[in-house]
Order: sequence, then C-alpha cells, then structure tokens
Amino acid sequence: MSSQATPFTSHLQEQFGQIDIYLFDQILRGRIRPGMRIFDAGCGSGRNIVYLLREGFEVFGVDSSLPAVEGVRRLAASLAPSLPRENFRAEDLEGISFPDDFADVVLSSAVLHFARSDEHFLGMLRGSWRMLKPGGIFFCRLASSIGMEGQIKNIDGRRYLLPDGSERYLVDEDYLLSLTDKLGGNLIDPLKTTVVQNQRCMTTWVLQKTRTAS
Repeated sequence: MSSQATPFTSHLQEQFGQIDIYLFDQILRGRIRPGMRIFDAGCGSGRNIVYLLREGFEVFGVDSSLPAVEGVRRLAASLAPSLPRENFRAEDLEGISFPDDFADVVLSSAVLHFARSDEHFLGMLRGSWRMLKPGGIFFCRLASSIGMEGQIKNIDGRRYLLPDGSERYLVDEDYLLSLTDKLGGNLIDPLKTTVVQNQRCMTTWVLQKTRTAS
C-alpha cells in the first residue's frame, strides 16, 4: 500500500497537523469542546494545537525552548491571528507565570519523560497540574516501563536505557495511580499503554481534577 499523501490525507494533515492520536480521541469523545481554555504544557512546535487554533479555542502554552515558542507564535499568528503572542511563553514547567486554576484542559504530551530526576519530574508535573481548574481534564502521554519491564536497563532511580538507545524517566502503573491520588484527581480513562515493537512504551494518563493536591 502506498504511503504517499493523497488530497484527502493532505486535507487531514492541514486540519489536524501531527496531533497525538490519543488526544484526537479525547476530541472525538466530546471531552474537549469549543469554549474551553487549553493550556499546552511543553508545547514544542505546536503539533497538538493546530486543530484547536483553527477552531477558535483559547489556546495558551509554554516550552523551555525559545525557538520552539517563536515557532508556535508564528503558527498561532497564521491560524488564529486574534490570539495574543504572549499566550505562548518560553518558560520551564516548574515556574509557569500563568495563574493557578487557569485552564479547562492541560495537555502534556511526550514531555515528562525527559525529567532528570524524581524532583525534576514532580516539579514539572505539579507545575502543569496547578494550571488546571477544578473539574478540568489533564491529558498526559509519557514513556513508561509497562509491558517492557525485562527489556530496559536501569541507569539511576527511574531513569532507564531503552532498547531504542534513548534514556528516559519511566513511570509504572503503581506510580501513576499513586500520583493520581496525591494530585487530587480521578482517572477518567483506564491507563492505556502502547508497546512500540519492543523499543519503547508510551502510556496515556487522563485525569479529572477533583480536589486540592495533598
């Protein structure tokens, strides 16, 4: 089967960008709706917000890379020119300048597994979580050890060497469930893990904020 783009697939790519398929699932299920304020914690090049910008969502984001933020500002200027450029800022997740309880949905896609230590991971996680309004949705995709426990090599603490040669901070089911409780959230989907041909695992963790973190 040919992998070349067709007019149909080109239209889809223009409309949705390189959106995470599991985030697309949340949109299809009506959990992310027009009128919601979206915060992308670690927005990178903005691959997950193309559709949201096109559809008029109020979108904000931070990333530690200034070039990435400049790219997102250009993307927003082309797709949603009414959004202020200061909606996107070059900041670390541990020191986000936006106020608490700011967004209806917080996105954290392929960000937290770059943590250098437990302290760094928890700082990024809590910085992202505090942005979420009570009742809001936290959508997170991150690397895990689930399903590949015997194929990874421990480096230090929760940092591991993966079969694909990368080093990542890896979570497991027990840790995610413990964090869910400590943050003050409820799982609104079961944990879902994709094993990529025995090279790495990515887990989808979707929570609703129900109370103040402990």
